[in-house]
Amino acid sequence: MNEKAKELGLENSHFESPHGLDSDEHYTTAYELALLTDYALKNPTFLNLVGTKNYTVTINGYPKNLSNTNELLGNLNGVYGVKTGFTNGANRCLVTACKRGNMDVICVVLGADTKSFRTKDSIKLIEYAFNSYQYFNIKDFVNQSILEWQNDNPSFFLVEKGVACNLKMKVSTSLEEKPVIPVKKDLISTIEANFSLNQFLQAPINSGDCLGHLKVSSGDSSLAEFDLVSTATIRKNNVLDYVVGFFKSYPKQLTSLVGPSGSGFKWGH
Repeated sequence: MNEKAKELGLENSHFESPHGLDSDEHYTTAYELALLTDYALKNPTFLNLVGTKNYTVTINGYPKNLSNTNELLGNLNGVYGVKTGFTNGANRCLVTACKRGNMDVICVVLGADTKSFRTKDSIKLIEYAFNSYQYFNIKDFVNQSILEWQNDNPSFFLVEKGVACNLKMKVSTSLEEKPVIPVKKDLISTIEANFSLNQFLQAPINSGDCLGHLKVSSGDSSLAEFDLVSTATIRKNNVLDYVVGFFKSYPKQLTSLVGPSGSGFKWGH
């Protein structure tokens, strides 16, 4: 269990037993319970189990009805799990998963004195999340911002000793896994992209080399930060490149020295 916790990045969680009874070395946090829940809900068996309100089993030939102790399941719009909990040390706890439209919320309430408080606090947090936040397509915003910046700044990069300067860039990490992020509704219209790029570079530039950074923010709040990398390779000039370059520019140099009729040199006054 502790190896799995490390694998999931749960730095403030430690398991001492599978039953979860109070112990000094058995602990976690609300945030890490949410991370653990998000992982567990990807398991179809677990998802089905925590979303079942009632189930009848047979014990020694007699039917026995089992009822889910999650008081929000079936009573609050969108709730599909997950788990209640209680010990003398932890008091009343509840982890809730709720989905409305395309938005999915995991709510964690710990240490409530009563079941009623646990229920009320969970409902308040869930309603606040759905009323205050909406998904923002960070993938589309970032890709469009990069495209617009490059169109507005076609000659920004200066690559010393390079065969070209027309660098294209992209974010270093894939946005496919998390293309949308939750953002407060009143901040959506204020979101902007801020570029911090190294203008003066030296060849060779390889595909994947870092060119700078992109910060997506709203006012003083940072929503996401990305490294920006080159999408192509620009090699360093060699001797042949310099020779070819000289002969390409030679006619222009000659024209600047010879008059239009080609009869002689032009002398400055």
